[in-house]
Amino acid sequence: MELGSKKQNNSSSRLEGLRSPSITAVTGIEKCLEEIKKSLNKKGSLAAIWDEWPKLAGPQLAKNCRPLNLYRGILIIGASHPQWRQALQYNRPQLLASLKSAGHQIKEIRIKQDHSNQKQNLESQKSLWENHPSRVDIHGLGKCVACGNPSSTGEIKLWGKCSFCRRQELAN
Repeated sequence: MELGSKKQNNSSSRLEGLRSPSITAVTGIEKCLEEIKKSLNKKGSLAAIWDEWPKLAGPQLAKNCRPLNLYRGILIIGASHPQWRQALQYNRPQLLASLKSAGHQIKEIRIKQDHSNQKQNLESQKSLWENHPSRVDIHGLGKCVACGNPSSTGEIKLWGKCSFCRRQELAN
């Protein structure tokens, strides 16, 4: 009888090591998700840029362009249409400054055509043209502050000058 009780004691002591320790504090799933989100959204990560993208890029660019990859300080941004790729080219210095001021360690921005999100709800070609800043018939005609030539007031409102002066400014 003693042998039986020793065997039982031995086997029960071995099983105790296999049991999980009792959990004293249960954390809610929301708190767990918040902690995961905080760990992913460290400055300099693609997730953090995604999180702040509408604020960093502006509402129109954010709808039609998106960060695709971040590797060694080089941010690759995909544009849904060649016009948006061109808009990114024009706004590259401002976007880089915006990213740096938000605390992201971005050295360079590369832009590429991205067709993967065309099936999503992006602005159609017609609505792009309807709201384009170069349209004189919608925005009206004004004078460029820099050169004095006639220009769309949409361009003047967007860049503070006509598109030709804006291009010249970006070339310098």
